[in-house]
Amino acid sequence: MKKFLAVLLMVALSFAAFAQGAGESAGSSDSLKIGMVTDAGTIDDRSFNQGTYEGIARAAEELGLECTYLRPAGTTTTDYLTAISDLYDQGYRFIACPGYLFVEAVSQAQQMYEDLMIVIIDDALASGIGANTVAVTFRENEAGFLAGVATALKLGEGEVGFVGGLEIPAVQKFNWGFQQGITYANENLGTNITMNENNFVYSGSFADLALGQQLATAMYDSGVDAIFAAAGGTGVGVINEAKNRRLSGEDVWAIGVDVDQYTVGDMGNGESCVLTSAMKDVAGVAYDQAVAAANGTFEGGRHIELGVAEGRAGIPASNPNLTPEIEAQVAQVAELIRSGEVTVQATSDGLFK
Repeated sequence: MKKFLAVLLMVALSFAAFAQGAGESAGSSDSLKIGMVTDAGTIDDRSFNQGTYEGIARAAEELGLECTYLRPAGTTTTDYLTAISDLYDQGYRFIACPGYLFVEAVSQAQQMYEDLMIVIIDDALASGIGANTVAVTFRENEAGFLAGVATALKLGEGEVGFVGGLEIPAVQKFNWGFQQGITYANENLGTNITMNENNFVYSGSFADLALGQQLATAMYDSGVDAIFAAAGGTGVGVINEAKNRRLSGEDVWAIGVDVDQYTVGDMGNGESCVLTSAMKDVAGVAYDQAVAAANGTFEGGRHIELGVAEGRAGIPASNPNLTPEIEAQVAQVAELIRSGEVTVQATSDGLFK
């Protein structure tokens, strides 16, 4: 697992530290079966779903446990709940549910299956967290902010855009943080980056590669130099368009999301079109909670929010497209966020929607 730039000055935290209490657990290291249900995307989206699965798969491999995933037949609450129930009926007692779309399904499942340990990522379950459920959210605005700073420093001058997936809180916070990071760099670090509201859009999908490429085409044609793609599989379409254009000699970039998407932008010549990625440690969260479940230290009934200060959000510590000087500048800004000297708002006030 690659370290985040945001944690160069601190030791990465383990979720096990959050679970030191005597939690009631249905699992043990020699019997627990670990599962996951994908959201609207696919297991190989090279983003949110894939990162979550890689986390639980690593835990299962290290502990010698059975691990699998299910992709629901559709994207309704019934579809998600059916997939959770199918895994439960097969003996799975730990299930990771990545995404805001699982809210209603998890709310019902935690009441139906009292011995099922559930981790829902990206929603705080405001309606109520079950005794055996952990709800995890991230301060994506902080990761987006650092990606914005890095992008501005790389470009120096030019224009940026944004392609989101569904217009949901996690994606919105990436967008809002990115805008603030660009503005911060303009005001404090000598950059001159412009933003046009027309080039900040939500695609409405996490799984439409063609749509992502279409949106990117329009933006790059209009003069945008770099696009932050926070859209899962749809975002891969943005990256593909950036890749094609760089191979044709155009100086355009893509910014990845959730995981380090540098390899997604691999152009086959030892280079990548991905300038940096706004990351949140979904793989680490899934891994740590699966290990806690297997070790009997899973502590449900709580919401955990994570960001730069906890070492769970940021940009990759290293990217060949960024100079050491840029990486050092971004690290300094990350430290200002960690210390509270810089606050990144998590609302749209004064920003593009």
